[in-house]
Amino acid sequence: MSDDEPDVLVVDDEARLADLFAAWIGTEYAVETAYDGEQALSKMSDSVEIVLLDRRMPGLSGDEVLSEIRDAGYDCRVVMVTAVDPDFDIIEMGFDDYLVKPVSKDELFEMIDSVLSRSAYESDIQEYYALVSKKALLESEKAERELETNEEYQELVDRVDELRAEVDESVSGMQSHDDFVGAFQDLQSEN
Repeated sequence: MSDDEPDVLVVDDEARLADLFAAWIGTEYAVETAYDGEQALSKMSDSVEIVLLDRRMPGLSGDEVLSEIRDAGYDCRVVMVTAVDPDFDIIEMGFDDYLVKPVSKDELFEMIDSVLSRSAYESDIQEYYALVSKKALLESEKAERELETNEEYQELVDRVDELRAEVDESVSGMQSHDDFVGAFQDLQSEN
């Protein structure tokens, strides 16, 4: 494991289960565990990229922890990993995905990979659209000859082409309708 691996915070009041999840994913990610909502909030930092969060916990519930994380402005993905079957109350909740226990090791890894790929897609697509806008603006204001001879503009064109390929690859890598929905919900929530 290296320093560039994503940080994952596992939050569950069932210590044995939290420790099991941490052991499973600790081979691939930097993992911390919290056994209640207060402890989870005290361990939150800008380095945390994914929170695996139980909904039903004594004291501060997972729903309340989620709300606090979002209110504090942490830029992380939150996956609810819980025995609570989803109901209409989830519509207004700011989580990125939802797993109903029991959860297998493979399901946990697939979910983490899915939310991480959405994050990469989100970043690429935002940069892509920003650069496409700059390119279009320059093309509307400058003569074609001037654009062809400008090194910065050519670098911009190259970067736009690179990002287009990365975005296309990310889209083709999304395996389900849920992946697409999740990626676009992430983009909407940031705007």
